[in-house]
Amino acid sequence: MEIVEKYFPHLTSAQRARFNTLTQLYGEWNQRINVVSRKDMDDFDMHHVLHSLGIAKVVSFLPDAQVLDLGTGGGFPGIPLAILFPNTHFTLVDSIGKKIKVVDAVVQQLELRNVTTRNCRAEQTEGQFDFVVSRAVASMESLDQWSRSKIAPVSRHSLPNGLLCLKGGDLVAELEPYADRITRYNLSDHFSEDFFTTKQVVYLSPKQMLASTIRRTAASGANM
Repeated sequence: MEIVEKYFPHLTSAQRARFNTLTQLYGEWNQRINVVSRKDMDDFDMHHVLHSLGIAKVVSFLPDAQVLDLGTGGGFPGIPLAILFPNTHFTLVDSIGKKIKVVDAVVQQLELRNVTTRNCRAEQTEGQFDFVVSRAVASMESLDQWSRSKIAPVSRHSLPNGLLCLKGGDLVAELEPYADRITRYNLSDHFSEDFFTTKQVVYLSPKQMLASTIRRTAASGANM
């Protein structure tokens, strides 16, 4: 897992051990259940683990924060983020039972006590979270609809609560309707490998958050 240490050099021994075990675990599980593209397994550390950790270049999750991984698939970005932020709680949700089966096994083998899994559809997920994260699971329109009611109204991080999506390719048409609500972070600014040339973290603020911010700003201006 040298590529992870290249960009995250201050890992603890426990984090290093868990990251080093990931490739082996997914290699074994992928022989039985195809949760990761087999052509990607040769570049697993970069394409799946480091890519997931791109979110950590945008926000550093606080201890006791609650993060929802919507449509986690085989456990990405949730599991790598849970290793990196051991004091943050992650809820990993997917509607496909065989994928959650793999995630459960990996979580148990890595002894990740800060991870909860749920086998259900996105809209059936209960609770509110500081952030919702996602990796290439659906369009921004769908992710916005699924996540809006699940984002807690009170923010504690430097970045206000919202949705963080790992996306790539030409996003102009997909993101155009959300121009006043998004911030795009190029992963090529943080990772030098060619794989990240078109990869981004897209941050989306809930509409209600923007509306309340506008009201507070207007009120502050009126009192000056």
